[in-house]
Amino acid sequence: MADLPVHTIVFEILTRVPVKDVGRSKSRVLLIDDLTCSVHPIIFQSNDYGPSSIVTFPFHHHNNDVLILSHLNGLLCVCLNHTYELLLWNPTTTAFKHLSTPDSHGFYINNLDAIGLYVDADDDYKVLHIKRRSGVLGVYVYSREVDSWRDIPFITRQEYLSPHFNWSAGTFCGGTLYFTVYECWVGGTNVVICFDVNSEQFKEISFPPVPSTGMVQGVLVNVKNELHMFASTGMFEMTIDLWTLQGDYWIKVLSCPPIPPISLSLWCDITHYVTNGNWFVMTKLGKLFTIEMDMKPFECFYPVTWFRGFKGAVFVETIVSPSI
Repeated sequence: MADLPVHTIVFEILTRVPVKDVGRSKSRVLLIDDLTCSVHPIIFQSNDYGPSSIVTFPFHHHNNDVLILSHLNGLLCVCLNHTYELLLWNPTTTAFKHLSTPDSHGFYINNLDAIGLYVDADDDYKVLHIKRRSGVLGVYVYSREVDSWRDIPFITRQEYLSPHFNWSAGTFCGGTLYFTVYECWVGGTNVVICFDVNSEQFKEISFPPVPSTGMVQGVLVNVKNELHMFASTGMFEMTIDLWTLQGDYWIKVLSCPPIPPISLSLWCDITHYVTNGNWFVMTKLGKLFTIEMDMKPFECFYPVTWFRGFKGAVFVETIVSPSI
């Protein structure tokens, strides 16, 4: 793992695969640099990558143009930087679907918008698009079943519409999409916005009770259909705890063991891996820290990062189509 090549990208999309399914499913890492797109199989036993293969984009794009925003069931939601268009894309089958429309739906602006993918009770694959434009919030849902967008009401605090707040991509878990919303300075506000995908109602819950003396950031992950959060606090010396959501309250699962804090740049992207009881923290420059946890193994593998919109994804190969 420590010998992996350093890319100018970090992982953005979250996934998990139980150990018992590793032999039957193919989970892969898709990486994009300025000129190429490659796919690497994940070798769970060694926490490493297998030989890569080149992937050709089936849609028109420019160099350094494709932004991966989210994924679910083998489909990636991507944005083309030069046109702001949203697409659904299956890298396995190469099928894709343009989501942009002449009436201005399906256009994404980085650092202002948020995307979440989900499947509702009717098994309809949908895209939730939250837009912030000049202090006005718009929320829109794309349905693969009917191939169209519609708006839904969402009233939230006015301050969350400010560009000073960062909205994460949505994490789908147990019939709900979860978004972290945090203020980009020390001591700022941090909340989680929840969207029930069947009632289409929003609500707000609190962050885990972590110290607010430094920067506070949280990354949501779905582990066996239970929502967890890696919460990072501090300035240049960061500490990381893992929490799980029970009802509307957070329960601490584990903390960093009593070792010297890991020195990280304030804006450094962090990748966490949990497998076989070990917890890996890797900076975007490729430096890897291993923390052996006295814990029951999760029997899963997933990576996460603090920042959305970078050129990386982990996805499970499927033949799910982006269109009906």
